[in-house]
Amino acid sequence: MNRFITRFRNSLAPKVIISTVILSLGVIYLTGSALNSQLGTGIKKVNLDSSRIEARSTIFGAEYRFLLAQGEKEAAVRKVIDDVISSATSLTSNENAREVIFIRSPGNTTIKDYEITSNQVDPQTIPESLSKRVRKSPDLVSSNIQIKYVGGLRIPGLAFGQKVQIPGAGQYEMYLVFSLANQNATLDLIQRLLILTGSVLVFLIALIVWLVVRQVVKPVREAAEIAAQFTAGDFNQRMKVLSEDEIATLGKAFNEMAESLEQQFSRLENLSRVQQRFVSDVSHELRTPLTTLRMASEVINASRESFDPVVARSTELLVAQLDRFERLLEDLLEVSRFDAEVAVIEAVDFDLVSLANRCAEDLSLVAKERSTELRIYSIAQEINVKADIRRVERILRNLFSNAIDHAEEKPIAVTIMASESDVAVGVRDHGIGLDQSSLTRVFDRFWRADPSRARTRGGTGLGLSIALEDARLHNGELEAWGRPGKGAHFVLTLPRQASVGIESRIIKLVPDDFYE
Repeated sequence: MNRFITRFRNSLAPKVIISTVILSLGVIYLTGSALNSQLGTGIKKVNLDSSRIEARSTIFGAEYRFLLAQGEKEAAVRKVIDDVISSATSLTSNENAREVIFIRSPGNTTIKDYEITSNQVDPQTIPESLSKRVRKSPDLVSSNIQIKYVGGLRIPGLAFGQKVQIPGAGQYEMYLVFSLANQNATLDLIQRLLILTGSVLVFLIALIVWLVVRQVVKPVREAAEIAAQFTAGDFNQRMKVLSEDEIATLGKAFNEMAESLEQQFSRLENLSRVQQRFVSDVSHELRTPLTTLRMASEVINASRESFDPVVARSTELLVAQLDRFERLLEDLLEVSRFDAEVAVIEAVDFDLVSLANRCAEDLSLVAKERSTELRIYSIAQEINVKADIRRVERILRNLFSNAIDHAEEKPIAVTIMASESDVAVGVRDHGIGLDQSSLTRVFDRFWRADPSRARTRGGTGLGLSIALEDARLHNGELEAWGRPGKGAHFVLTLPRQASVGIESRIIKLVPDDFYE
């Protein structure tokens, strides 16, 4: 059942076929009902008219013979009644039965009794309501009834009755009763044939729609499969074009688009490779002169006390800028490793709480300069994980440094929590915060929320981007939240075993104090 539902949701053909079948059922039902009603009405009318004519003729003939029998003896009158019954009734089965019933009218007090029914029909077959109508009307009266036989058999019937005068016996009611079994059987047969015809029509319509939809859906499904292969990186697939119709036009346009995309992707890949190679080569090539400059600056800086104050200050600035340049080269090299997909983790067991405390202690002087402090709150004194300690330390340092830069002289809360399978670190500051547009770009390379201030404090614009890559390299996640004037909250979630993925978010991204 679930498989059918999934296929129904993901495929156009079942939706079209089922919709068409449902609509066809509605149309066929309405058409069949109208046709069945018209045929039934027509058959009933024809049967009623023919039965009325036959009943009128039979009763008229009986009246004529009764008129000729005026003054005759009782035996002669009874023979006339028997002849009328014999000529009017049928000797066939009950399905084609035609019966005659004579009933004495109320108020008839003659001694002679000519009440009689043919073929053991129960006189109770004639309902009292029909008998009253016959007595009140001078014309022929009809009604649908149930023909009852003495043995208990009942069949649907149609009764026609009229008053007659029997010589020497007064007024009687003569009824001619026709069986409707054949009529009802015919109507049932028509209904069954209509249902069967409707079912066959629905099946044929569904088959035709399936064949038509298959011709349309097959190329679309083929295009979807080729598009999926494009997504997987295979740009050599093309749609087969075997005709000149609209589907073929779509296939040609799709192939032309695929050709254009392949060329564009190839061009972009070449450009990306050149760019990555350029960054990697430049970073490596700059290391040698940077090392020389570093050694020279350290020699000069060691003798700065003998220099003129202006020269000494220039020496300090030189060392600081070389430090910043070295960090930038290290970040660029790390970025090139991520781009080349050669970055790997070296997992070891370590205590995350101790690592966070060490990072906070190393940055305590920087935090003190910014008039803030890092406050660590851990769910346990020791939380062991198996991960790349160098990369996790780099993530924490980047998050702590970023919080210090934006804390606006307010304390920073670092929360560490753990479950059986995951660990999480939340870094919450109450500084300037981030707006919605900044949240979408906070992990972009070389992006700064405040470029001028970031340059003053030595940021490269790569820290958070590298932190995100390090987290995902561990099958973890790094998320950011912020509001202007309400501060920011960065949440790092890692699996306790680097080879598996995270199962849940232990720390909520939106902090509880935001609602206070």
